[in-house]
This record gives sequence, structure tokens and C-alpha cells, in this order.
Amino acid sequence: MKKASEMTVEELGAYIDQSVLKPDFTETEIRQYIQEGIDYHCATVCINPASLDIAAEMLKGTNTKICVVCDFPFGTSTTASKVLQAETYCQREDIYELDIVANFGWLRSGKYDDVTRELKIVVEACHAHGTAVKVIFETDTLNEEQIRQACECAIAAEADFVKTSTGFITGYESKGATTEVIKLMMDQCQGRIKIKGSGGIRTREHFLELIDLGIDRMGIGFKSTPVVLGLDQ
Repeated sequence: MKKASEMTVEELGAYIDQSVLKPDFTETEIRQYIQEGIDYHCATVCINPASLDIAAEMLKGTNTKICVVCDFPFGTSTTASKVLQAETYCQREDIYELDIVANFGWLRSGKYDDVTRELKIVVEACHAHGTAVKVIFETDTLNEEQIRQACECAIAAEADFVKTSTGFITGYESKGATTEVIKLMMDQCQGRIKIKGSGGIRTREHFLELIDLGIDRMGIGFKSTPVVLGLDQ
């Protein structure tokens, strides 16, 4: 397997979901950072639902696809609301991936069956439209056992990815996709589901290290994408 340090910018960009999620962005800023995601050869641009029309317009005919967040960043809507949100987005038929926030309060409460049941309904709604699903756990709020159980919930729900963080958590030390938590998730998942790291990936060294570990995708903030790709020189 090629080492990350030997990969081209295009190969490295395929690991990135460029994050364009700040709620205060102007339309001009949204367009700027979506365009940068295209220019950096990112796998997807991760956007809020209100930006879907802009993203569809700009990404048409490019190799960069749409990733939309759902019930973001808290994951506390009712199951019915989550499903309605997911269905509303995916029925457009241009959503490549959907990142949904698991109810991490439920995870912390040990309500793993409820988490699995909710996720499965959302996953089925998305898969009916050919949209892959990433499940965000907000790992900074969870202990090791809860992270392991969260992985099992997503696997049982037949999701496509497990994902560490939203990048918007408050009240906790924001560590995000540390090497340790990615190794933990890999150890639990054992190749049964893909893994996305998000939050705290701001250096080229960390980015390359996670690729060499075998991570499948990373959410990178718009400011950090050129840094991790080595284009900020």
C-alpha cells in the first residue's frame, strides 16, 4: 500500500470531506469554500441542508460530491423528524452521503438498542435513494466502552461509516479524531464498516498518519485543507 507521504494531491484529496458547516457563513463564503473543495480534489463537500442548491449547482460535472449533515450538530430530534429530514434531502437524488448525528445522550445512557433502532430507520431511508450514511458519535462525550458500543450500533443498523465528531461540541475538551480514538474504532470495527475521523485534524503530520493507519475518510475544516495537503507553503 502506498505511503501517504508518497501520494499525489489528488490521491490525498480523495480522503477529504471539506467542511463548509459554520452557520454564520455568507453565501459568498459558502461558494468560496465549496469551490476550494473542488479545486483540492476533495471526495465531498460537507454542507448544511440550506446549502444544497448551491452545492448542486457548483458540483455538477465535477468529481467532488455532496455530503449533507442531518440533525446536526446535536442529534436530539425525534426519530420521526430525523427520518423526515433524511428523506427530504435524499429524495433529491443528488446526495452522495449523509452524515447523521447519533443521539449521544442515549449512548451515554446505555440505550444502545434505541440508538440502533433509530439509525436503522434512517439508513434504510437513505439507502433507498442510493445515499451512503455516516454516523457521528461525538466521541469526546463518550468513554471507551460507549465508543465501542456505538460502533456496534452503527454496524447493526447497516450504516456505511462511523465518524468521530461534529466539531461543534461545547462543554468538553475538544480532541476529535485523535490517533488513539481512531485506533480504538478500528479495533472494534475490524473492517466491518468504514471509518471517518473528524475534528482536530489540522496538521499534515496527523493527516498522513491517519491515512497510513488505514482510515477511510476525514472531515477537514476549510482552513486546514490546504495545510494537510501541503499547499500552504
